[in-house]
Amino acid sequence: MTRYVCPMHGEVLRDVPGKCPACGMDLVPYREEHASHDTGHASHHDHEAAMTDPQMAERMEADMRRRFFISLALTIPIVLYSSMGEMLFGASLPSFIPKNILLFLLTTPIVFWTGSIFITGTYYSLKARKLNMMVLIATGVLAAYLGSIALAFTGSGEAFYEAAAMLVTFVLFGHWMEMKSRRGTSDALRALFDLVPPQAHVIRAGKEEIIPSSEIVKGDILALRPGDKVPVDGEVVEGESSVDESLVTGESVPVSKTPGSGLVGGSVNLTGAVRFKATKVGSETVLAQIIKMVETAQNSKAPGQRIADTAAAWLVVLAIGSGILAFLGWYVLAGATFVTALTFAISAIVIACPDALGLATPTAVAVGTGLGAKHNILIKDAATLENTSRLTAIVLDKTGTLTEGKPKVTKIVSAAPYSDLEALSFAAAVEQHSNHPLSLAIIEEARKRKVPIENAERFESVSGYGVRAAVRGKAVIAGTERLMTQHHIDLSPLKKEIDSLRAEGNTLSIVAIDGKAAGVIGAADVVRDSAKKAVAKLKEMGLEVLMITGDHEQVAHAVAKELGIERYFAQVLPQDKATYVKKLQDEGKSVAMVGDGINDAPALAQADIGIAIGAGTDVAIETGSIVLMKSDPYDIVAALRLSRATVVKMKQNLFWAAIYNVLAIPVAAGVFYSSLGWSLRPEISALLMSASSIIVATNAVLLKRVEPRLSA
Repeated sequence: MTRYVCPMHGEVLRDVPGKCPACGMDLVPYREEHASHDTGHASHHDHEAAMTDPQMAERMEADMRRRFFISLALTIPIVLYSSMGEMLFGASLPSFIPKNILLFLLTTPIVFWTGSIFITGTYYSLKARKLNMMVLIATGVLAAYLGSIALAFTGSGEAFYEAAAMLVTFVLFGHWMEMKSRRGTSDALRALFDLVPPQAHVIRAGKEEIIPSSEIVKGDILALRPGDKVPVDGEVVEGESSVDESLVTGESVPVSKTPGSGLVGGSVNLTGAVRFKATKVGSETVLAQIIKMVETAQNSKAPGQRIADTAAAWLVVLAIGSGILAFLGWYVLAGATFVTALTFAISAIVIACPDALGLATPTAVAVGTGLGAKHNILIKDAATLENTSRLTAIVLDKTGTLTEGKPKVTKIVSAAPYSDLEALSFAAAVEQHSNHPLSLAIIEEARKRKVPIENAERFESVSGYGVRAAVRGKAVIAGTERLMTQHHIDLSPLKKEIDSLRAEGNTLSIVAIDGKAAGVIGAADVVRDSAKKAVAKLKEMGLEVLMITGDHEQVAHAVAKELGIERYFAQVLPQDKATYVKKLQDEGKSVAMVGDGINDAPALAQADIGIAIGAGTDVAIETGSIVLMKSDPYDIVAALRLSRATVVKMKQNLFWAAIYNVLAIPVAAGVFYSSLGWSLRPEISALLMSASSIIVATNAVLLKRVEPRLSA
């Protein structure tokens, strides 16, 4: 299905071509998403469509820049001739071109050519029964333009074509600056697009051939040589190598790849030659999902912007009403001349244009989300960016978040009649079908000690507790003490060793064979280097930091104590984590849950803000409001800093835009003219109105000053 987007606002509007109801610009294709065929074929059109957004951003900026410079080139002589007149041009100006005719000829293309987007935008806005900044801008421009024509050709007084010209020119400049700031944040997206190589080496019918990457289908076998970029997601089927995934996941250390290992499209093969099978292509790849997430964030609206949009609609009424009241007040009540009354009315309308109000949050959101993407912090939408700043509590999953998630066996204790190696062999046999970190540690230890791993039958995983299966005709259970209790296993022969290993902070897997305790395997998971620093910083930022884990109380206590976490929840089953998050929310807390996005998916969904850390899975991207591509807990701090800094910019921009209009309209309408002598000509009003828009856009760009603090 083709979706269409407004090139002015970047907001996806509809599924059919047409014009934007807000500004009247022709909608352009945003992204093509075709249903996958059984083969998983990704068409060349899909690849081209994925490139639409950065190219569209360039076209948007180029069009606005071109409009601005043409308008500026025509506005300069209008302003100079209006203000300096005969002194500047009198000697050489042909006598057959009167001043008002010349100004009319110069202003008309500005209003109806470079400023056409505002007029057509007004038409479609009114057609859709909407009042927005386009309506007010066009009203101000046309009021100054048509008023000047009336004054000039009736001989009633001096015209002010320069007000219409300056208004169009400065508003175009403000929009150009906004688009420039938006496109500046697209560098991270552009870098992601460039990660996909244009061609790939595919093995078909036993022969290697070079094809466009867009023609790769699921199941294709591809060859990678040292230095090659990985074109799509896949699984290694032959060879060994080290792969640099830093540009995609942010992990700086090369990852070893062997048969069975996953490959992420966009990563770089460093050392060996491998062959891999394509498992995800086109829009299914991790890279495509990341790109889509960043695009969605930059095109979304923050809750504050929805308020601003509503305020802008009322400001249209206020401004036009102010203009009418100013005219009637001066012409009817004060007895001023028609020209004076019209001048005050147009000044009020022009200065009230809510352009700055419309730019207030989109520019900050664009800069904030782009800055996050640059630092491998993917923020799903503008609402998330805004709501993250309101968090009061953060729940951290222990395994994989605060720890490396790769425990290593530290000790094996067996019970007669089994030896340590026999206990390890039976445990490895039943654990080989599980992907739990502790299971992988047991398998690794068995291989390290060259212990045979036998086949297991009737394997069954008991979520949150352990595994069970039949090995050599014996019923083998491996898992937690709770699992042993459920099966009425007597643990008294191992009680002392179990308590000792737990006291040392080990995670335990108890092995029982045919209903009797056979041994206990202790494994320790190393706390991440940055975890303690991250916890301390989160506390400094005023958040309550909590830890949740399925591990035993003693293990949880040891890790929490090491990290300085006072409150934690232990022995929590994956499906129950969401319940604990709900309890915190019931306490009146705004809660973020940080997890790996797999077992923690329900808790991530329950939390006010779900933060998936160490991403690279579909589940993480789907369930997390924020995805931290690096497995670095300190990025949680960076995400919060970015959110808070962005919200500060939003508030500053909204305050400036609102207070500016409130204070400026009375001055422009001449409220203080009789008492203080304050007055603003329409062209000065246009200059001041545009200055507020430029200030707002510039203030948003200053958000980049927070960048050094994101990697501190």
